[in-house]
Amino acid sequence: MTTEHGHRESAIAALAEREYGTAGDEYSRAGWAHLAAPRDGLSPFDADERGWVGVALRELLTGAIAYRVADQPERATRRCVETVALARELKTALDRPVQRACLTEVVADCRVVGGLEDAGGAYRDAEEAYLEAGGAVSDPERWATSPLFRAAAGPIKQVARGQADGEIAIGWEELHGSDPSSPGPFLARRATYKRQRFPALLERAVEDGYLAAPRGTTAYDTDHGCPRCGSADVNWVADSTLCLRCSTPTGRP
Repeated sequence: MTTEHGHRESAIAALAEREYGTAGDEYSRAGWAHLAAPRDGLSPFDADERGWVGVALRELLTGAIAYRVADQPERATRRCVETVALARELKTALDRPVQRACLTEVVADCRVVGGLEDAGGAYRDAEEAYLEAGGAVSDPERWATSPLFRAAAGPIKQVARGQADGEIAIGWEELHGSDPSSPGPFLARRATYKRQRFPALLERAVEDGYLAAPRGTTAYDTDHGCPRCGSADVNWVADSTLCLRCSTPTGRP
């Protein structure tokens, strides 16, 4: 049986072939599958401190980005409207205020990607939600590395690395700041950074007609050769072996 991981693998393979409409379809299927079964033994309707169900939001939003790059803005908008509704619904399951703040952050991301109104206001709502939740958070780094929060950071990082020669373009401190002793501002930085950067990053990706694959395990100066750009730097992600620089499938000479 094809799992959500199988669909994600197919999506990444489609990115590598520059088949962005297909990638959008496969990311969407991965998101829907993950909603149905977020992790062994977990229900999408129950509280989960790690927020595994949030991975579905990452897949759906990345699919919408792929549709934008494929010049299918209507499909991107519909997927983002769907993802906004899901994020709001998940607030009834993920019961920690800091998780709900993260879901508000995702709503803002969807407004950017889907071309929906008032993305800036939505990010400010997320900033306020993080500041309010921060008083009850003793270890913000633990939350920031949970599946929900990592999933919420995934799409902007993937968009950005395509404009940075495949390297990590958004680091930890850029996204969170450098002072976890102030949990509210530390986490609110996520929404502030995205409000300031995500629209322009997305616009450039759409103009370039290029969405990089996510970064997996990498190696430099290997015996692989990229047929598109000639680089010997490799990115192993899902079940694909890709050029680190341009996400083209690579092989040994």
